[in-house]
Amino acid sequence: MVEGSMTQGAGQGPVVRTATLRDFRVPPYAQVPVQSQSPGHPDHLDHKDAPSDRQPPEHQGSPETAQAPHSVAGRPHPAAVPTPVHPPHPAAVQAGTDGPHQDPVHPGNAVPESEPDGYTPTERDLPVLADGPGHTLQVQITPSPAPAPEGLGPLYVVGDIHGYLDELLAALAAQGLIDSEGHWAAGNARLWFLGDFTDRGPDGIGVIDLVMRLSAEAAAAGGYCKALMGNHELLLLGAKRFGDTPVNSGAGTATFQAAWLLNGGQKSDMDRLQDVHLQWMSRLDAVVEEDEHLLLHSDTTAYLEYGDTIADVNDTVHDILNRNDADECWDLFRKFTKRFAFRDDEAGPMAVRELLDTYGGRRIVHGHSPIPYLLGEVGTEDGEEGEQPVVKGPHVYADGLAIAMDGGITMAGKLLVAQLPLHN
Repeated sequence: MVEGSMTQGAGQGPVVRTATLRDFRVPPYAQVPVQSQSPGHPDHLDHKDAPSDRQPPEHQGSPETAQAPHSVAGRPHPAAVPTPVHPPHPAAVQAGTDGPHQDPVHPGNAVPESEPDGYTPTERDLPVLADGPGHTLQVQITPSPAPAPEGLGPLYVVGDIHGYLDELLAALAAQGLIDSEGHWAAGNARLWFLGDFTDRGPDGIGVIDLVMRLSAEAAAAGGYCKALMGNHELLLLGAKRFGDTPVNSGAGTATFQAAWLLNGGQKSDMDRLQDVHLQWMSRLDAVVEEDEHLLLHSDTTAYLEYGDTIADVNDTVHDILNRNDADECWDLFRKFTKRFAFRDDEAGPMAVRELLDTYGGRRIVHGHSPIPYLLGEVGTEDGEEGEQPVVKGPHVYADGLAIAMDGGITMAGKLLVAQLPLHN
């Protein structure tokens, strides 16, 4: 651990995460303590059921009643994976009820003070599609498989992880990508992570460490394991680099530090964040094409603002991060946090085609927007088991041109690992 690595003001109060089952209904201030690190780890913390007193500025004076559900971090794993070392425990927190009701800010979208013009749509200003005319259909397609590059094996993608290391190990083991000890076992296979490794879950740095190690092990075996830049990587980089430095949010001033905390930033992650993690995150690409699949983190057309080719986009993102300008980095974070560009029945396929026509590929594969939210299958207020979001696999939509891979692990969904192309 790097001593003194905390950004000024970071992680005040207990280590917390936003409630898992109803992340899309519970405001950021309704939080429960995060799972501790592994026993014996230098950052191991005991569970404390004390809620955070922090409230985002836009909700001060008007809290909304919310109760945190049970954690999903202890679901049974395949036999190949050891028993989780930080099992969950039930926890609940009740927020105050004074003041008029306000809809909560969608997790991943919260910004201090106010939302900039054109910021990510939230539950309160973009309706969830329901059954009936115009409903987004979840269909499975069997595209014509493109041959793998010579000497390389099958292609796999991983959706958003958000610190859920045990669930990631279970999902990778279920696909035969790692062995019982968590080491690469897939030979010349190719594995792409679609971003969002940290925040909200118990062990974001552990996730990054795993991905970095698997990258080396896969390369030695003749395959590869690579990762894309997610908006939460940009958020963590900004919180570390700029802390409480004011930035121009488009609607007044904001700070990376406040945005990171509002969006599930974990003190344990910041405590363990080292230079090697920062360097690794800052070098991640934003877009890549593999076997005619255009891989990116966010379901947005904002990538088009950064270049006309994949190489141009990636170079521009890297240049922005290297310049280390707080306002410029904030604008990049804000744009990569936009979502739902592909969801509308008419405009969605057009947006996908615009990206495919520009960068290549036959279909887009993305994370960022959880499948339960795309389908309107968010958790209920009473949190009954039978009413939890049901995610069986990737969601194919936008006339079969887009594949969503965020299974909603932060809202009691599923951490998805899938082989491409998808098969029925």
